[in-house]
Amino acid sequence: MSTRLACVVFDAIEPRVVARFWSELLGWEVTVDRPDGVDVAAPDPDGLDVALTFLPARQSKSAKNRIHLDLSSRSLDHQQMQVDRALALGARVLDIGQGAVPWAVLADPEGNEFCVLEPREHYVDTGAVAAIVMDTQDPLRLAEFWSTASGWPVTHDSARYAGIRSATGQGPWLEFLRTPEALCERSRLHLDLIAFPTDDPAEEAARLRAAGAFPVKAGTPPPNDPVVVLADPETNEFCLLQADSD
Repeated sequence: MSTRLACVVFDAIEPRVVARFWSELLGWEVTVDRPDGVDVAAPDPDGLDVALTFLPARQSKSAKNRIHLDLSSRSLDHQQMQVDRALALGARVLDIGQGAVPWAVLADPEGNEFCVLEPREHYVDTGAVAAIVMDTQDPLRLAEFWSTASGWPVTHDSARYAGIRSATGQGPWLEFLRTPEALCERSRLHLDLIAFPTDDPAEEAARLRAAGAFPVKAGTPPPNDPVVVLADPETNEFCLLQADSD
């Protein structure tokens, strides 16, 4: 039994606007465009890039997200090109107290933080998205939970951060960065997992709860509910989807 990481989900006041920004910045394609959501994915159907989904939200962003994306670069010139392109598409430079660092901290058109990294050997084969980064007070604990959830092994851990990645060595990292301050309110970004067609989603939800997840809403969800909303051990909400769910 297992689940796989399907997508990073953005809550957005204007999903199409934010989806278009990310599609053009990453060079990805809009694969689904409908009133209740927009999907953006890498053009290579055999790649393991995690898709991005943009869903309608009623309220604007009001606090720093717990999750953000790190974008890769091939050279310092390419990094600057990525930054310039992001700014031309509607991003803005962001100061979150990072000080003098070699990466650029930006915000997308609705204020979602992201970084454009300087060239790093660690991310040479990830594709456009180097890492999905989650703030945490216990990097290894959260890495172990998401390793159980995604099937990706823990590959490195330290006092400051831990990381997991597909055993194939393809696609982005999922990294957990120690953040000393208290975690903020619910993030505008969350992760979606999907059960494999041969697995029972109810059993997968039970497996995730045994690993440390807990239901966001009281009570038992309907047995045929295509979406189960849970939270990880640090209250980051995520969704477990059935394999035939949209």
